[in-house]
Formats: sequence, structure tokens, C-alpha cells
Amino acid sequence: MFNIGDKVVYPMHGAGIIEKIEEKDILGEKRKYYIMRIPIGEMKVMVPLDNIDEIGIRNVITGNEIDRVWDLLKDSASDMPDNWNRRYRENMEKLKSGDIFEVAMVVRNLMLSDKEKGLSTGERKMLTNAKQILISELVLAKDIDENEVLELVNDAVFSEQ
Repeated sequence: MFNIGDKVVYPMHGAGIIEKIEEKDILGEKRKYYIMRIPIGEMKVMVPLDNIDEIGIRNVITGNEIDRVWDLLKDSASDMPDNWNRRYRENMEKLKSGDIFEVAMVVRNLMLSDKEKGLSTGERKMLTNAKQILISELVLAKDIDENEVLELVNDAVFSEQ
């Protein structure tokens, strides 16, 4: 169970801060919800308490995990299927996992692929979403501003090129 003020990650949405816990009556059913504010895009999300394990809500990364994300971003691209449909599905599964390291690999691979040969519209949209998820967590983990994190991500991915 999380508390008000906790920094958590909601897979496919990004990282945010739990602002309150409220009981709501939705469609005649009373349930408790975390009210979470995601700073990037100023989005508010209601997460049912009884579904947090299924949804995959987890704490924001810290210390060594942050270093590991930077190391992953600096690595060369991993092998991806040539077939764009299969590649898209694999990347989507990684994003849905909520695992920051999987998200970092998607960001790195798509950024490098974009630089090398460009991306399809679908993959460009995926890259934008993946970057938002990654950056939102790094903003809260490092307690620095969104633009600074974006610059650090770009520097990390293109440092060896």
C-alpha cells in the first residue's frame, strides 16, 4: 500500500505523486482510489487501490537503478526485428511491462533508429510516449526539471555516436 506523497509509476502513463486517497462511488460501486498527479502534462489519474498489483504500480527508481538507466541509454541499439509490425509489438510489450529498464531500451532503440533511417508515424508516436514515461520517472527520481532530463537522455543516447 502506498501513502500520500509517495512517488510511484503507473505503467503506460508515467511517474507521479499520490496526492490523496478517496472513496468514490462509480456505477453504484464504492471503491478507494489513489489520486495521482503526473507532473509531465499535468495529468491526474485515479487508480483503484484493489487493482494496484494487477496494474503494476511501483515505486520510482533510486540510486543504482538510475545509474543503470543511464548505462542502458548509452549502450548501442539491441537487435530488433526487421518487420516493423513485430518490432512495434515487442516495443509495446516492453512499455506495458512498466519496467523502467525496458522503457529505456525502447527509447534508446527508437532514438537511434530515428537518427539512422527515420521512424514510421506509429513508431514516432511510440517514441514520444516512451520518452514521456521515462522522463517523468527520471524527473521524480533525480528531482530535476523536465528539460534537463530530456537533455541528459539525448546526451546519453548519442554520446557514443
